[in-house]
This record gives sequence, structure tokens and C-alpha cells, in this order.
Amino acid sequence: MREEDFNKTELVVIGGSAGSLQVILELIKNLDNKFSFPIILVLHRKANSSNILQVLLQQFTTSEVIEVDDKTEIVKNKIYIAPADYHLLFENKKIMALDSSEKMNYSRPSIDVTFKSAAEVFGKTIIGILLSGANADGVEGLAYIKKYGGKVWIQNPDTAEVDYMPRQAEQQLNYDLLITPQNLAELINQIE
Repeated sequence: MREEDFNKTELVVIGGSAGSLQVILELIKNLDNKFSFPIILVLHRKANSSNILQVLLQQFTTSEVIEVDDKTEIVKNKIYIAPADYHLLFENKKIMALDSSEKMNYSRPSIDVTFKSAAEVFGKTIIGILLSGANADGVEGLAYIKKYGGKVWIQNPDTAEVDYMPRQAEQQLNYDLLITPQNLAELINQIE
């Protein structure tokens, strides 16, 4: 095998909507504190949401939880949250940008927008994870991640509080793994 066949994970991007917060909390509580990549969270939130999500998640981890601003630097071992009412994009492997263009799938931030941008920048070194939700946002983005050689994980729809989003992904995509709220942290902790 060639060395490039062993792609080190450089980014984990997690998208979720209705029913995904409990999965995220479970993940944060059980995540090793020395993960060697950044974790990006893109969750559907109301446009006027405060930074309460950042404060909530920070209570359960010693890793820094950051709500992204425009031109935020990407640093390993940190957890980043897409802010309410902005799409999160990647300029390159070091800088994130925010965009206020039209909503996609009725959402801003849109999981699809972030997944596609991440796929274009990180290629084979990304893992995209789609959790519980009530619309199809994220499915097209996961297809992009797969097209660019990244890995696709989907929450098992049978374990999702709202199964529409992961069920669409499961039915439409060639995915790598079905995860559960109980094993997600363990799987991420094993990533090289």
C-alpha cells in the first residue's frame, strides 16, 4: 500500500438539527481531551440565538469550545460551533469564514454548505457526521465528502430522536459507518 492510502484525519465536521443536541452533549462528555484534529459543529439554531450553546458545551469538556467568527483560525484539539444565521466555510486548512448568503434547506447555517466547503479543502482527511434532524440538510454535503474521498458517518436513524435527516442519508448514500449516540465518542476517540 502507498503511504497516501493512510490519510490522517485533519477535520471532523458534525451536522445536526432537531434531536441532535443530546447526542452532542453525550459526545462532549465522553470525548478524550487530546484529540489531534478540530471538531466543527453545525447545528440548526434560531437566527437570534445567543452563545448559550458554547457556554453549555464548555461545562462538559476541558477542550476549548469556540463560536466561530469570520476569519477564525482552525486549531486542533478545539471544538468550534457555527454561529446562528451564518454559513460556515473553509478558506483553507487554517482559516474559517462566515457567509450570510441565502438559506439552504431553510437553514443558515446549512450543514450542506459547510460539508461541501470542508470536502473541497480537506479532501480525504475529513470525516463528516450527520445526526438527528427533520429535513434533508447534510445529505448533499455528505455526498460531496464521499466524492472527495472523505469518510461519511450517519447516526443510525433508529436511534435518532427525529429520524428524517439520517434516514435520507442512509437511503441515498454510500456511507462508511452508522453510529449511535452511545458509541460516537468512543469512535472519535479512536481516530488517528
